[in-house]
Amino acid sequence: MQRHVAIVEDEEAIAQNYCDALRRQGYKVSHYRSRPEATAAFATRLPDLAIIDVGLGDEIEGGFELCRDLRSRAPSLPIIFLTARDSEFDVVSGLRLGADDYLTKDISQPHMLARITALFRRIDALQQPLSQDREMVRGMLTMNMDRMTAQWQGHLLDLTVTELWIVHSLAQHPGHVKNRQQLMDAANVVLDDNTITSHIKRIRKKFKERDATFDCIHTAYGMGYRWVSEAS
Repeated sequence: MQRHVAIVEDEEAIAQNYCDALRRQGYKVSHYRSRPEATAAFATRLPDLAIIDVGLGDEIEGGFELCRDLRSRAPSLPIIFLTARDSEFDVVSGLRLGADDYLTKDISQPHMLARITALFRRIDALQQPLSQDREMVRGMLTMNMDRMTAQWQGHLLDLTVTELWIVHSLAQHPGHVKNRQQLMDAANVVLDDNTITSHIKRIRKKFKERDATFDCIHTAYGMGYRWVSEAS
């Protein structure tokens, strides 16, 4: 099935360059020039991937607003920021809002396409049958990687694709410390230490929204993170 990629970019020449590159790779591509235009289109049908610029026309942070809205309606929709804004603050802000990746416009087309392919590969892997049980249960945590879902105390958690992989990597072997490189490998992304920290903080926050006493993700200072069962 042909995947549908939506590009939300206000600069026409840049957008067409991306659209042409993606179409050559076999993707169906839609281009939206503003947040309202994209919001109206997404209300009718969601794409398989949204690629969003941060600044959209007169809206300096229109992309952030669009990401926040998309995340509230489609927790597992893959989202990539592709923008000229490369400050650490913007990168962390984008990832905290739930983006799966944050790329800057100086990235080469082959690199950009490789990151998109990697993101879709992670989604496909999540939907493949597991070699053993389809569900992984760790105390009050239940993960079904076929359905791309995670539940805590029977309640669904709104985790992104990246967050699902990180939680799965940690919970698969409780007590084992996973360093940042191992978490990146599990999620099939390239992130710096601060970005991994931001993902962990966001994951903890989502668990605590369901259970204020949640304390299963421990920091092993200087080493990484570990999943600790509730009984420990």
